[in-house]
Amino acid sequence: MQTWDLWYPKAASTGLAFARGQLDDTDVLLVHASPEYLTVEVRDAGNRRIAFSADLPRTQQTPIARLTRTGEAITREDVWPSQDDVGRPVLLPGGEVGILKSWWHSDDHKEWRWQIELYNSMREG
Repeated sequence: MQTWDLWYPKAASTGLAFARGQLDDTDVLLVHASPEYLTVEVRDAGNRRIAFSADLPRTQQTPIARLTRTGEAITREDVWPSQDDVGRPVLLPGGEVGILKSWWHSDDHKEWRWQIELYNSMREG
């Protein structure tokens, strides 16, 4: 398991939490409705920081940001998801994590339709 912790660094005196989600290990995470800047920290199941990047700027005006972890660094690319993104985890504001099941957008990017799957399990221990 990994914890992806996202902050909006340009708000308040030290930033505001945007989303914190726990998910299976991944090197690519989609983020819905992310702010213009993100600071991202990724921790492993032992709570060790494995990646960090600060003040990642928006690259274009889209509904989805793609965060990619390469070693200890994270990059951001704001995208209109493609078929290659179907099946990837999606972090929603607040921290819920789903799986992208489908994506469609119009050629002029003025409308889009998407589906995600959310799953939870209450485990003992």
